[in-house]
Amino acid sequence: MDEDIIGEVRRTVRQLCENFPGAYWREKDRERAYPSEFVNALTEAGLLASLIPEEYGGAGLPLSVASAILEEIHANGCNGAACHAQMYTMGTLLRHGSEEQRRQYLPGIASGELRLQAFGVTEPTAGTDTTSLSTMAVRDGDDYVVNGQKVWTSRAEYSDLMILLARTTPKEKVAKRADGLSVFIVDMREVVGNGMTIRPIRTMINHATTEVFFDNMRIPASSLIGEEGKGFRYILTGMNAERILIASECLGDADWFIKTGSDYARDRKVFGRPIGQNQGIQFPIARAYADMRAAKLMVQEACRLYDAGDPCGAEANMAKMLASEAAWAAGEACLQTHGGFGFAEEYDVERKFRETRLYQIAPISTNLILSYLAEHELDLPRSY
Repeated sequence: MDEDIIGEVRRTVRQLCENFPGAYWREKDRERAYPSEFVNALTEAGLLASLIPEEYGGAGLPLSVASAILEEIHANGCNGAACHAQMYTMGTLLRHGSEEQRRQYLPGIASGELRLQAFGVTEPTAGTDTTSLSTMAVRDGDDYVVNGQKVWTSRAEYSDLMILLARTTPKEKVAKRADGLSVFIVDMREVVGNGMTIRPIRTMINHATTEVFFDNMRIPASSLIGEEGKGFRYILTGMNAERILIASECLGDADWFIKTGSDYARDRKVFGRPIGQNQGIQFPIARAYADMRAAKLMVQEACRLYDAGDPCGAEANMAKMLASEAAWAAGEACLQTHGGFGFAEEYDVERKFRETRLYQIAPISTNLILSYLAEHELDLPRSY
């Protein structure tokens, strides 16, 4: 990818983020409000349509550009979680949707007329064991009838469309756990209050997450993406993109913490000297910087493989793990450097600290990444 293009995109994002300082995010945080103004600004700048091919109204850029966009958003103290799903859900629709589906939805998504933010995968009893999900979609004439529940479906209240993973063949009738799952694109404007119920979940961060209930929800059979029963393989496209883009956000968080902590350490004087002169302050920040730089190399490699259409499951998972751990270490160093002031809202450290903690758990926990690597990269026995 031409570095000049990525550089220009980064400059555009930085300029946009200047209009959304810490005070804006603190207000949204206190009110538990959705940052519509920020999302609209990204949309109007064409940033959220970067992955959509030009023939559908987008920019037709690779995942490496989306990675740079989200990294830069977080490095400038903002939060891309309000809209990042629109980027990683694209993979499932772009790579596996029909031409009719792409023409029906992508131009509206590119223009901002349609919002694709909801990713209906996780369930209360299955968690990250995706193949154990139990939401059922049963064919009935020209429709599918959906019953079940999803949880941690973030931004569902602010989305027009949902990528939904549901079982179309009962678990006891499939040879492999990954079989019998299908992916649908659901027009939520048609079904909210008509088979779909959304309930917000209050969390330690302002993440606009929800649980979603399906009660005899009818969707047209044309909602099916690809072939019935092959949905788990399709959804992996979105999951790999999700891990890479979340890793990019973590890189941005780490960058913000390192810059913020370093600036404070240079300016703050105690006992007649800058606290940044003390190795006890320097070393944690310096190590976080080294960890961030190393994680960035893995994110770049994962992007390269994804954009080339090559298998990248291991790299996507390692990128997410390494970047999230670098961000958490940087956040810890930044908070410790600020001391008591780190807990004051006006410094934004405590807000960013809470936000980056999520990525030790979501979209997949570190332990499951290690289990994946042990099994698929090291040929060790499956542990779960």
